[in-house]
Amino acid sequence: MQFNPTLTQFESLSLTTEPNPEDTEIEKESVDLILTRPSLPQSTGEGGVYQMQRGNSLISQKTEELQKTLLAHRHERQLVILQDFPDPDALSCAWTYQLIAQQYDIKCEIIYAGTLSHQENIALVKLTNLPAQRWTQQTLKTKDLSSYQGFVLIDNQGTTSQLLSAVQQAGIPLVVVVDHHSLQSELKSEFVDVRPYVRATATIFTQYLQAGLLALDSSMNQHVKCATALMHGLRSDTNRLMQAQEEDFMAAAYLSRFYDAQLLNAILQANRSKRVMDVIERALKNRIVQNNFSIAGVGYIRYDDRDAIPQAADFLVTEENVHTAVVYGIVHDEDDELEVVIGSLRTTKLTLDPDEFIKEAFGQDSTGRFFGGGRTSAGGFEVPMGFLSGGNENSAYAKMKWEVFDAQIKQKLLRLVNPRDNPIQSE
Repeated sequence: MQFNPTLTQFESLSLTTEPNPEDTEIEKESVDLILTRPSLPQSTGEGGVYQMQRGNSLISQKTEELQKTLLAHRHERQLVILQDFPDPDALSCAWTYQLIAQQYDIKCEIIYAGTLSHQENIALVKLTNLPAQRWTQQTLKTKDLSSYQGFVLIDNQGTTSQLLSAVQQAGIPLVVVVDHHSLQSELKSEFVDVRPYVRATATIFTQYLQAGLLALDSSMNQHVKCATALMHGLRSDTNRLMQAQEEDFMAAAYLSRFYDAQLLNAILQANRSKRVMDVIERALKNRIVQNNFSIAGVGYIRYDDRDAIPQAADFLVTEENVHTAVVYGIVHDEDDELEVVIGSLRTTKLTLDPDEFIKEAFGQDSTGRFFGGGRTSAGGFEVPMGFLSGGNENSAYAKMKWEVFDAQIKQKLLRLVNPRDNPIQSE
């Protein structure tokens, strides 16, 4: 296998830019799963050979199972449901699934309930014509859900989508789940491929491509754009490949034959909006730093600017003597009168597990669902405000509500960061 012809394309992955990770992702385990191509030399160590054989066996098994599932659903219509705020990993994999399913005359619609607010996500969809649609609660009322014979979850397990309950109530069966986050609950799906030890769902879908589910053709514009989207998703979820494992590099090497480096560069160079810069400024102004943790509340944020929160966390973690940054705010959607506390964590500390930290800090709701979690170096949390949502026409009340949530979140975080410091002082 010759790598020289694609070396210059592969080197373009080191472009300097900030990562765009998924904030509600949950990953706890890190287990090596190594993918090898038949033409590559295998390790002579018994353990290496075993891992390679196990990896190839699992990929072959899952590819065959997915193919059988698709064959059983020929000529049907499916909904591919993404998390409310889909990232490049989710978007690219959903598009890949749609192209694979087309071969079986399965028509898929890729949908999400939230918004695309990160500049790279907007650029990805616009520059590649990625066929993702936003479905709000109002949109659902205009749709005949009985025309769909199944739905698919990609890069999520339904816990981060507002659309799931409506689709389930319509009696649409779950057909496929492909994800790289820890198992959230028992999934009743015909096909399940959940691998928490894999760094990106894009790696899993690239393995499907390598195994023959879809033959990419570099002369087809759609295939080139999809490969570029997959490369972006893989690169994003592995923090510019700095946290990539061997199978991620192997997937990137395969995609390097097809992706458009100039197109990827254009996506990565998308500029931040003024509103995002304003949120970063607020985070800088409001941050408190203790024990190398930087914690900042940024107040109220428009629903469409939600991705400014992780970008602010990305910025704060670069400060000297800071290894972990947590930024949070109240995100409100005026149209749907929806309010939720959303936060993001970024860390460079190798011994800090974002998943454990966030779960320990914020715990679970009454149904046992955690308010957040994480993966290597990043995490996020989302706390519904329920009865306290809305009523912000009164500025004094809105200010008081923010102060209460701000104090509560700081208290929960500082309980772990510095147990002796309590932001709620007794008189």
